[in-house]
Amino acid sequence: MEKIEIKKLLTEIKPGTEVKVAGWVRTFRSNRFININDGSTIHSIQAVIDFENTDPELLKRITTGASLIVDGMLVESQGKGQSVEIHVKKIEVIGDSESDITKPDVYPLQPKAHSLEYLREIAHLRFRTNTFSAVFRIRHAMTFAMHKIFNDRGFFNIHTPIITASDAEGAGEMFRVSTLDPVNPPKNEKGEVDYTQDFFGRVANLTVSGQLEAELAALALSKVYTFGPTFRAENSLTARHLAEFWMIEPEVAFNDLNDNMDLAEANLKYLVQYALDNCADDLAFLNQRALDEEKNKKKEERSEMSLLERLQFIVDHDFVRLTYTEAIDILQKSKPAKEKKFQYEVKGFGTDLQSEHERYLVEKHFKKPVILTDYPKEIKAFYMRQNEDGTTVRAMDILFPGIGEIVGGSQREERHDKLLQRMNEMNIPAKELWWYLDTRKFGTVPHAGYGLGFERLLLFVTGMTNVRDVSAFPRTPKSAEF
Repeated sequence: MEKIEIKKLLTEIKPGTEVKVAGWVRTFRSNRFININDGSTIHSIQAVIDFENTDPELLKRITTGASLIVDGMLVESQGKGQSVEIHVKKIEVIGDSESDITKPDVYPLQPKAHSLEYLREIAHLRFRTNTFSAVFRIRHAMTFAMHKIFNDRGFFNIHTPIITASDAEGAGEMFRVSTLDPVNPPKNEKGEVDYTQDFFGRVANLTVSGQLEAELAALALSKVYTFGPTFRAENSLTARHLAEFWMIEPEVAFNDLNDNMDLAEANLKYLVQYALDNCADDLAFLNQRALDEEKNKKKEERSEMSLLERLQFIVDHDFVRLTYTEAIDILQKSKPAKEKKFQYEVKGFGTDLQSEHERYLVEKHFKKPVILTDYPKEIKAFYMRQNEDGTTVRAMDILFPGIGEIVGGSQREERHDKLLQRMNEMNIPAKELWWYLDTRKFGTVPHAGYGLGFERLLLFVTGMTNVRDVSAFPRTPKSAEF
């Protein structure tokens, strides 16, 4: 008999059917009721043992965390909490689990509540909890949906380099890739490390973005996107930063900023709707989890919307669009600014907006998702198209409730002279990016794109509050354990 996933068993198989399931023990009560989960769904199946006719030595091995294969009859359940259960005919312990708390090698996941901080320390096992199995099933669903929406829109997926010699953001903070002897590297005449003798013959790093390479592909294939890991050596321990994270970066030829905003808004709404349609059980669990946590917060710290309400909020509302300058004016006239309740003062044009400012615009002022455009060029990257005013660029940021910025993008500077001038002003080495400049010499066109931080999206969709809890094996300063 073939094994049946528990998800399928609970939704497609009729009572009275002989079934075989495999999974891990969540709980074992009264030497009779085994709660088994195989990861295919948030729900478990109860298997009922005939205690009197089961080998006592076998019963001792059915402990929390042990893996089993169970054969039996699927029947309607007489108990509460489940519609069906399995009456066991045969049970086999595949892998034992030490669950005696008096012993040193106790199974770390006891049938009780564990803190998220503790679960991060046992990331190799936290997938087995309801919370993290739900999070990572949703992560898979969002990965699939991301590829589906771009494929359905005629985009081509481009695998851009993970190892690069360029810094797309011009911000530094990159991880060095080298095969040189770290103790005694070769030196040049100036006494500096001689990277001409390194594997690539030059300094190489892990990429912070696939955007520049994606632009090259878009200027031939018209519509492309990247979806891959990116890296930033930023020594930050906040709940919103990782050293290794995933980015989705579409680039579209012949698109301007308005086209870019339309694309991003449509894609975000599609992704959220896909989660609502296809991850209902997991979202219901995470929604209740978040509501339970809210009860422990002070009234003024509680969210105005539940997780499911925030998701529906995105689907139901058109995004408000306004310029950065208009946003600054709103923020300066706001009650928090007048009462000096913002942690970071909004000083005027040129202020680099913080999450508290972005969330005020979304959650308090407009009560809708917001797209800000036309930022000061001094606080944005070199590749963004300059406006005719000479002070702003055709940039856009999309702001969500509870998250702040979730998307950053722009219309790209397609004019060779303007791009070269901006690179010189910002000390971006034009010699190293000759290939990027070349595309502005041979059939240049207006084009635009954006970056969506995948973990930021997952924070929003799952309601988790720390980015380390939506990454399977988070990489942060002083932490690369798994």
